[in-house]
Amino acid sequence: MTKDIITLSIETSCDETSCAVVKNGREVLSNIISSQIEIHRPFGGVVPEIASRKHIENIDIIVEEALNEARIGFEDVDLVGVTKGPGLVGALLVGISSAKAIAYALDKPFIGVNHIEGHICANYIEHKDLEPPFTCLVVSGGHTYLAQADSYTEYEIVGRTRDDAAGEAFDKVARALGLDYPGGPLIDKLAMKGDKAACDFPRVYLDDKTYDFSFSGLKTAVINYLHHKEQLEEEIVIEDVAASFQQAVIEVLVKKSIRLAKERKSSTIVMAGGVAANEGLRSLMGKRCKEEGIELKYPSKILCTDNGAMIGSAAYFNYIEGHLSPLDMNVVPNLELGYK
Repeated sequence: MTKDIITLSIETSCDETSCAVVKNGREVLSNIISSQIEIHRPFGGVVPEIASRKHIENIDIIVEEALNEARIGFEDVDLVGVTKGPGLVGALLVGISSAKAIAYALDKPFIGVNHIEGHICANYIEHKDLEPPFTCLVVSGGHTYLAQADSYTEYEIVGRTRDDAAGEAFDKVARALGLDYPGGPLIDKLAMKGDKAACDFPRVYLDDKTYDFSFSGLKTAVINYLHHKEQLEEEIVIEDVAASFQQAVIEVLVKKSIRLAKERKSSTIVMAGGVAANEGLRSLMGKRCKEEGIELKYPSKILCTDNGAMIGSAAYFNYIEGHLSPLDMNVVPNLELGYK
């Protein structure tokens, strides 16, 4: 019988300090997440220096909690994984320094994980039978990718944003609407109460030959709409603006994802990243996938956020493929999907 592989994994790419214990890449024994949202809310976004300092304060406590909840000790760990990028350089350094120290002290294999790959691997935790190949839509605050997962560790980037990421556009529009931070979930909630056809916002498809995305023009269109209404002293129904904006974003995401899946003859579309928790996106993608006979998979909402479990899953699959990292590995703040 093959021995179980126990992975201790750390995620500190932005403002969540997280550590998890994962067995065989799919079973979560613990997944401790310490969020800094309340700390950064008064600033309307993440302050990198503050985030780094809080990671330093939290990391040892979170690692200990993860081990205790999993009911294991350091001696039971077979593999140490950590996010190497993309992310905030100071925040990443905290996680990598801790993971390196643990791996060195235990004399265990060490793997630096691509954070975006980790988001995709969250689906292996949620869906135990999921196997590549499949079409994948990664949508988060900092990244928007349309890719083909050719194996557990190999991805072909077919489309990406040319400007704002989808989640970034959500946050900027939320700020323009006077909403609190983080704005994406608040827009999703308001959109459920609004009329998605109330405002004629553009759908930016670019051209028929590309799978790339662009959300900067849409963001500008929303801001111009709000300014125009204010100048005319007309009422702004923020629920309608939120619903119309969200619909303009998700229609483009869904249409391009379905088109790629059909072109590549994929039977499954997988969604990943923070925006994959958006109810509007889940609903429309689910409806279109059902019409086309395509299976749709996405993680539970807690696994859509930044978390250590997804990093543990990605570390495991890289480990069995032989993708180990040296202990002198550095962080890569602008790491792209598909690169180790």
